[in-house]
Amino acid sequence: MRVGIAALMVAYVLSQFYRAFLAVLSPVLKAEIGATAENLASASGLWFLAFALMQIPVGAALDRIGPRITASVLLAVGGAGAAVFALATGPMAINVAMVLIGMGCAPVLMAAYYIFARSLAPAVFGTLAGVMIGVGSLGNLAASLPLSLAVEVIGWRGALWALCAVTLITAAAVWLLVRDPARVIHTTKGSLLDLLKMPALWPILLMMAACYAPAAGLRGLWIGPYMTDVFQADAARIGQATLIMGLAMVAGNFAYGPLDRIFGSRKWLVFGGNALAVACLIGLYTHADTPGPLPIALLAGVGFFGASFPMVMAHGRAFLPPHLVGRGVTLINLFGIGAAGIMQILTGRLHHALTPSDTLLNSAPPSTPYAALFAFYAALTTAGLLVYLLSKDRTD
Repeated sequence: MRVGIAALMVAYVLSQFYRAFLAVLSPVLKAEIGATAENLASASGLWFLAFALMQIPVGAALDRIGPRITASVLLAVGGAGAAVFALATGPMAINVAMVLIGMGCAPVLMAAYYIFARSLAPAVFGTLAGVMIGVGSLGNLAASLPLSLAVEVIGWRGALWALCAVTLITAAAVWLLVRDPARVIHTTKGSLLDLLKMPALWPILLMMAACYAPAAGLRGLWIGPYMTDVFQADAARIGQATLIMGLAMVAGNFAYGPLDRIFGSRKWLVFGGNALAVACLIGLYTHADTPGPLPIALLAGVGFFGASFPMVMAHGRAFLPPHLVGRGVTLINLFGIGAAGIMQILTGRLHHALTPSDTLLNSAPPSTPYAALFAFYAALTTAGLLVYLLSKDRTD
């Protein structure tokens, strides 16, 4: 099982990379193929939406045919998407590529979570979920300064061809190394509707929809344009900023993992962490154009405190019946990734609406659209916290 999990970890590194790499490529894609910030926001949103919509068939596939075939076949589709991206000559091709890549990445983390839930003690699920995301977040780091350096050496097309090869090799490794857990033998039939009828899940689902989007959106897309437009940052400085935020997200995932056993609560751990993330977002809103290290420190705070994804997943998994684990974890994931995709598209439109078309006739500072984005994400997370107060705490 260990080598199979290792293969899925490598695949999840790629998944984290693909959801975050557009922030670094934004300047070169704008210069070479005319992809604007709004175009890239839409492309990033399509990745998340494709990823989210795949959760329903992925959940059924995990329960029926197992994680090995599900993850390896779809990851190969992601490799094809990377090839389409490498050949792109305009924003439309990037949209198609991101949809294919989103489909390919969709089963990877849930395949690992399915194996954890079916093969290991429930009490360690939160810790292992955090470790999986923490290690996978190395992809988030690779999509920062290392990617910017690779683009300088071999160009963005060369970097995408290399990613295509790595993705296909990883898909083959998953096919060869992952072992499916023993099938659940049960007499009760179940479906996604049975999960949606569980009142205990709904506050958790809505919290997942609210808490994942800010860190994913800011790190995956907006940090690059923000640093460029407000502080005139070059590619190297953008790479440094994304690296710092990425490191904070890695640290946050590892920190959240064991804390439910230390504090004896999942609900209040998630609530307190995300309340601090809201404080950081409000700080960004009020200091959006402040030069120096403060904005990057606050972005890192959003990344660290907003890394509650594995703990929210563990909270929801505690309510799932054994024969619906695959459908259950993918349902929770759907709310997180789907909301992130929708927020990417909405924030792209918000940014476009607040960006002056003629800077000579508009005195608004360049930080104005980004301050609005920070306020939007703060309001979204606050709404999620209010609903989450209705949730029932449960640990294993």
